[in-house]
Amino acid sequence: MPDPLNVAVVDYDAGNTLSVTRALEKAGARVDLTPDPERVFSADAVVLPGVGAFGDCVRKLRERGMDQACLEVYRSGKPFLGVCVALQVFFEASEESPGVAGLGILPGTVARFEGNGLKVPHMGWNELSVTREHPVLNGLDGEAFYFVHSYYPEPEEPSDLLGESEYGVRFCAAAGRENLCAVQFHPEKSSRAGLRLYENFLLWARGL
Repeated sequence: MPDPLNVAVVDYDAGNTLSVTRALEKAGARVDLTPDPERVFSADAVVLPGVGAFGDCVRKLRERGMDQACLEVYRSGKPFLGVCVALQVFFEASEESPGVAGLGILPGTVARFEGNGLKVPHMGWNELSVTREHPVLNGLDGEAFYFVHSYYPEPEEPSDLLGESEYGVRFCAAAGRENLCAVQFHPEKSSRAGLRLYENFLLWARGL
């Protein structure tokens, strides 16, 4: 069997790092949960988790120099996965934190659910509709995943949209381009389908 992939999980006090780390280990990765940008950049693949507000996540990344590390990971072509609020952080800005610039890898901004009679935040299980085939989402069209969020990104480029779900409106649940894939839901809280996503990510990172 091949050696496990070295996967860096960006540790920037994001809240869900331990559960993401455990899920990746269960999927077969050798995980380095690290606050060190150099160790992030030296890994085979990188995962950026996220819980909480857009502005807080961006601020914590910048305080640790992880914003530039994430941009370098993307530019390097390393397989890069974003989870939950990390999906939003890859965009340019959010209604949640006016004046705070995101990483800007993906053109577009982040909007708040209007509610339409539904409770906000959106919490619970929702079906993923894969809109563009991607190795990380292989076999997951129609699967249910666990969401907790009040905001969702609106990609400017249609080709960046990878998957949608529905909560009063159809919304972006997965997006990416080139070596970047990010999802709004929590794979690590999504039972077998979530583990399959992490396994898919590791296969993708190996070029399989």
